[in-house]
Amino acid sequence: MPMLLLASTSPRRSELLKMAGYEFNVTSSDVSEGYLRGTPPIQIVEQLAARKAEAVAKLNPQDTVLGADTVVVYKGRVLGKPKDPEDAKAMLRLLSGNVHQVYTGYCVICGKEMIRGHECTSVEFYPLSEAEISAYCETPEPMDKAGAYAIQGRGALFIKRIDGDFYNVMGLPIGKINRILAGLKNSSKES
Repeated sequence: MPMLLLASTSPRRSELLKMAGYEFNVTSSDVSEGYLRGTPPIQIVEQLAARKAEAVAKLNPQDTVLGADTVVVYKGRVLGKPKDPEDAKAMLRLLSGNVHQVYTGYCVICGKEMIRGHECTSVEFYPLSEAEISAYCETPEPMDKAGAYAIQGRGALFIKRIDGDFYNVMGLPIGKINRILAGLKNSSKES
């Protein structure tokens, strides 16, 4: 029976898979997360998710591998993880009082089958004061998050409205992933 491998060390993705009842192992892909400037966000997240999944699947061909990658996009500008607290503050100033998109790409590899795609969720922030931004950036929370905030943490206080999959903003559209994995499980039973 193939094991499910998560090709990501993201604690949020692990939490979501556990919440959904999956047994899995985390396997770091150690691939470059670089991309060419000007690459459309959908391409970025799908390519990075596939790159991660393929690296792990190459070493574990008997297992089912899930790779994912998330970026925040404001007016066409891709916001990854902040380099330092000042970068985090700059990102939050951009997002303050505005609507942005969160894209998560996913790639599931099972044997010779590869299923890849993405999910997009729109998020609107309340206007943020400099004091709110500074206080938040004094915590470690924004530092390893695309767009410098965690919707499942204190960053939730900034959210006015979301349109789309909440869990996508956390880093994994778990409902969609569940359907993909269930489909693969059913198709392997039939063969």
